[in-house]
Amino acid sequence: MVSPPTRPGGRLPLLPRRGSFRATGTTPADQPSRIRGVRLNVLRSVAAVVASCSMLAVGAAAADVKPGDAYKLRPVLDPHYGDTLFRFYQDQYFSAITNLMVSQHFNRVSQHADEAEVLRGGMLLSYGMHHEAGRIFAQLIEKGAPPPVRDRAWYYLAKIRYQRGFIAEADEAMARIEGALPGPMQEDRVLLQAQLLMAKADYAGAAAVLETLAKSSDVGAYARYNLGIAWLRSGDAERGVKMLDEIGKTPVASEDLKSLRDKANVALGFAALQDEKPEAARGYLERVRLSSMLANKALLGFGWASSALAEHKKALVPWHELTGGQRDSGDAAVLEARLAVAYANAELGAFGQSLESYQAAIGAYEREHVALNESIGSIRAGKLLQGLLDRNPGEEMGWFWTIRELPELPHASHLTQVLAQHEFQEAFKNWRDLRFLAKNLQGWSETLSVYNDMLANRRQGYAERLPKVRQAMSQISVDALAKRRDEVAAELAKAEAELDGVAVADEARRAQVARLDGIQEVLKRSGADPEVAAAAERVRRVAGALVWELTQAFPDRLWELRKALRTIDQQLDQARGRDQAIATAQRDEPARHEQFAQRIASLGQQIQALIPKVAAITSEQQGHVQELAVAELQRQQERLAAYTTQAQFAVAQLYDRAALARSSDASK
Repeated sequence: MVSPPTRPGGRLPLLPRRGSFRATGTTPADQPSRIRGVRLNVLRSVAAVVASCSMLAVGAAAADVKPGDAYKLRPVLDPHYGDTLFRFYQDQYFSAITNLMVSQHFNRVSQHADEAEVLRGGMLLSYGMHHEAGRIFAQLIEKGAPPPVRDRAWYYLAKIRYQRGFIAEADEAMARIEGALPGPMQEDRVLLQAQLLMAKADYAGAAAVLETLAKSSDVGAYARYNLGIAWLRSGDAERGVKMLDEIGKTPVASEDLKSLRDKANVALGFAALQDEKPEAARGYLERVRLSSMLANKALLGFGWASSALAEHKKALVPWHELTGGQRDSGDAAVLEARLAVAYANAELGAFGQSLESYQAAIGAYEREHVALNESIGSIRAGKLLQGLLDRNPGEEMGWFWTIRELPELPHASHLTQVLAQHEFQEAFKNWRDLRFLAKNLQGWSETLSVYNDMLANRRQGYAERLPKVRQAMSQISVDALAKRRDEVAAELAKAEAELDGVAVADEARRAQVARLDGIQEVLKRSGADPEVAAAAERVRRVAGALVWELTQAFPDRLWELRKALRTIDQQLDQARGRDQAIATAQRDEPARHEQFAQRIASLGQQIQALIPKVAAITSEQQGHVQELAVAELQRQQERLAAYTTQAQFAVAQLYDRAALARSSDASK
């Protein structure tokens, strides 16, 4: 009898490692600490340098949604905080955090100080700097930040620590949350608490937490799924199976919930196989959609359930579906199905077909082994990472960036298991972030050259304009003008005291007064001629009318002259201010130019020191990411080697069986 093939990969795990957050895998505890530590220092240094550079030129903008208790809309009181939010919601996380740091440096976000700190801490978390973020949140608490702000801070910290694989630290942060979080965040908090309990193997505690959330319509399906898994793992199999069975039978519309339903049915099916309940396993597995991402595993499990019932012909139906060429030939379920088909044929007594199937399986495994070697070579040549970057572009690095398109490689299907690893995705994001930092530093290096040119032009313009300004100042004496103003003011005061309308009259009226005075003088010298006397009378009347007119206009003219005098005073003050500014500029401007030059030079030195450091860490991180991918492919090769060994052993058994049969026939 040919032994049933064993599966090196084992059966499907019941518990999704990141079920609540729609992710898979855990963060590596074995990632080289040097890479993690140096990268955090580089990120911190680069962020500080770029923030310093950004102080040379920073803008402002728009609107805000405050993440308060009820997500109420309210206006942004500090425009620079609005600018940060605008960049943040445009997924420009690096620009957002550097501009926020600049605004905080100049105290431009004082009316949103706590919210700005929470936002900065959250963005630091997105780059893995959870220790720095923890210090920010601790400072907020120490200075008495409002409870909603404090609780959100600890929630964000707990979430990122969990996603990074720091379970104990995440649990500590969760314990510091005192009140209920706003809106859907509270439900996410409960899910996160349950995941932490599961990570510590406290499945009963996780079930108790999830029971309070399972009735929610928004995330209830995911909560019920994890609740069912928790019950199964805690030993309450009856309740766990009932919960997952309910999820597996519930009609749903969205693709996410359909996938969750398939996952529940696959989990139930393999759990039933482990409990040696093949009939029940088939009932669960036949619910899985053929177009589902879990269809291959479901078909494989359905076949094993039929085989366990000794219905080997029925087992061949799903296994032939897997090996018929329509499915991914490199999929683990497809590879295992090749062995299963040969095993089923042997069980049915079709030893010739079984032998052919085993030999075909060995050939397929050898071809797949060669293909994996080609993929490993492409990965180590850098084609994987560069291809992922080219096919998934993004302006800036960030927490929420995801891989959406696979690169064009000879065997891209091999990447499925690689990219499904949380460890790989986080390491790849780190590499991508470092690439962005290198590009950003290079951009600032070029920008500082522009600032140097601007400073040189400013110095040249200052040198060219200074002589002209000095010449103009030498031609205009503010002190002389002030003296003349005092003389005019004295004349005005005298005219006011004497009620001298002529003194405040305009030029036309003064000319008329002077003309009348001249005529009267001529008439006085003309003697006693009757005609002269008549003319003198007319002149006297005209002079009287003019005096009356000047007297009537005296208050208005006096007010106008006083107003004009005040204007002169203002203009003199402005002139003195300009003189003082010019004098100050002559004294301080060269020093300011020198300060700018030193600042630009200092930033340039820091950037030039960071560029090779970032390049070295980028290269080291690239090697680490590539080796993660290679390690997964090598694990697939090890699985293939185990399958090949099983197939070869089965072939040997078949040959032995045939040899024994011939010997038996010969002895007769």
